[in-house]
Amino acid sequence: MPISKKAMHTPAHPGEILFELYMKPLGVTISQTAKAMKVTRKHVSTIVNGRAAITPDMATRLAAAFRTDPDLWLILQTLYDLAQVRKRGKKHGVKAIARRKAA
Repeated sequence: MPISKKAMHTPAHPGEILFELYMKPLGVTISQTAKAMKVTRKHVSTIVNGRAAITPDMATRLAAAFRTDPDLWLILQTLYDLAQVRKRGKKHGVKAIARRKAA
């Protein structure tokens, strides 16, 4: 059953979740987070500000730093990306592939 446009919502970018649910409660800065994860401050900043996606490498770093599962970060990213595609209404012009009738 198709989901109505009213029922769809845009999930938060994983960077927003990272900041609001992990960094902020722990009182850690972008710089501190970057240092702990062995990445640049700019890299963490672009994620927190919703300008960069969570990659598998970053998911494993976040998981290690915040004692979570890398799957969490990748699922959050996938849900966000899918919502963005739906929001833009991409149709792609793809036609369904029909099953052949049994002979």
